[in-house]
Amino acid sequence: MPNIKQQKKRMRKDQKLYKKNKAMKSRVKTAKKKVLNSKDYEEAQKELKKFFQIMDKAVKKNLFHKNKAARDKSRLTKYVNSLQK
Repeated sequence: MPNIKQQKKRMRKDQKLYKKNKAMKSRVKTAKKKVLNSKDYEEAQKELKKFFQIMDKAVKKNLFHKNKAARDKSRLTKYVNSLQK
């Protein structure tokens, strides 16, 4: 347990940030699962659009690297396009 006032404040801030980051990462994972569980092309398109929005927000907040986001988007787009056939 920290003794110094600033360390205590830092610990409180870190806990708050940890919860915020964890929630956002969870939203990204859930959105990704929804895309992968979609069996219909139209439904998958809608879920993919939502995933893009959530992932872009996460990248803007530095939760993920932009290249990871691009890679995930590419893979999911490829998957959704395979449903069209």
